[in-house]
Amino acid sequence: MAANADSASSPAAAAPLSLKKENIKPINSKIAELSESRAELLNRIQNLKNDLQSWRSKLDTQVKSYRDELSDLKKTLNVEVDQLRSEFQELRTTLQQQQEDVTVSLKNLGLQDVSEDVQDIQGSKVDGENV
Repeated sequence: MAANADSASSPAAAAPLSLKKENIKPINSKIAELSESRAELLNRIQNLKNDLQSWRSKLDTQVKSYRDELSDLKKTLNVEVDQLRSEFQELRTTLQQQQEDVTVSLKNLGLQDVSEDVQDIQGSKVDGENV
């Protein structure tokens, strides 16, 4: 019986080894496929990261450019507003001087009462009243 048991166990033991070798080949090819797929995915991810970094860099450059441009425009606008204020102040001073000159001229002509009426009319127009 011992010989019979050896012969019976020998083919049975050989069968699982051959099955294991056959099963290992497809597993190795699947592992190789998965490794290749993993490498492709990592490559894609790296390319996407690079694209994102490039996009961020370009966007940062554009934002900086727009901020600089807005800053320049703001400075220019402030200068122009200051110039307009100065010009309006000069105009106001000139008009006040002309008004004083007209008042003095009217006084010299003896029309002081008329000049006061004119000042009252002008004052009410400035205040927004219609006469």
